[in-house]
Order: sequence, then C-alpha cells, then structure tokens
Amino acid sequence: MLFLVGCTTTNTFVQDTTQQDATQTSNSDDEKTVKVDVFDWKNALLKDVNTGEEFRINDFKGKLILLESFAVWCPTCTRQQKEIKEFHESVGDDIISISLDTDPNEDEERVLQHATSNGFGWYYAISPREVTQSLVDEFGVSFVNAPLAPVLLICEDQSARLLRSGVKNADALKEEVEKGC
Repeated sequence: MLFLVGCTTTNTFVQDTTQQDATQTSNSDDEKTVKVDVFDWKNALLKDVNTGEEFRINDFKGKLILLESFAVWCPTCTRQQKEIKEFHESVGDDIISISLDTDPNEDEERVLQHATSNGFGWYYAISPREVTQSLVDEFGVSFVNAPLAPVLLICEDQSARLLRSGVKNADALKEEVEKGC
C-alpha cells in the first residue's frame, strides 16, 4: 500500500516495511516508514523498433518532444500518427516524436510492421510496464486510452503537459508546440 507524503522535489512515497532495498526511517516507536523513489519514466531505457537503437526521453532534453501513446489495433491512433507525419513534413525534424505502444499484448514485430507499412519514420517503442504505470500515475488513465489519441508535449526543460483528447491535426499540433508548456 502506498501513501503519498506530499508533492516534493524528491518524489518520495511512504510504503510499508515489506519493501526491500529501501531506506527505513522511524517516526515513532510504533510507526516505521520506508521511503521509495518514484519511477522516472523519462529516464527509462526504450528501444526504437525502427532502428534497434536504445534511447531515453531524457536524451532529448533541450528539445521539444511529442510523446504519443498508441496501440497498433487502434484506427484513431493511426489517424493521429498520420497527422504527426504531416506535422513533420511541415516543420521538419527539430521536434522529436516518439510513439509509445502501451498495449501489453503487442510486440516489437507488430509495431515495426505498423510503422513501416504506414511510412512512419520517427521513434517507435514498446512501453515497459513501469513506464506505462508511471505515465498513468502522472497523467491519468486517459494517457493509455488509445482511442483518445493521447499526446504529451514535453518541453525543453522536460516539463510535460497532456494535450486535449482526440485526433489533433497538424495545424493544431503546431499551435500546441508554439504555446509550449
């Protein structure tokens, strides 16, 4: 069971003492707490299925990033990706796009076939469970609801905001990028 201690810059939770590899502290003789660091989704190692190269979202600090959650089976997601492709045809590659497959039933081969057959050439990765859970914890379950076409705008300083639900056309994506975080 986890209890949020508060919004701190150290992102600390208090958890029962059954957690291993954590620092134990005592608030009183009867009560013991354990501090556990929150999983950092921006620092998780991801693999681009198009190239086989590993990367972290943190690798792109200093650049704008569009992070899309999707599933191969989702036609709304494919429409959003077509808009992302049009967006890049208009603005170039100065803005990084990452499509993160958050469906635990899909694999690299299926995602690669999807990206290749549609001519999508930006970063595509399978989301590890820890990354998916951390994104849900921070942005809500709507971030993994594929038919909502969820997209995060991650700014140069790595702050992020969830864009409105639904397919965002290339012009709307440009407007969101211009607004920043």
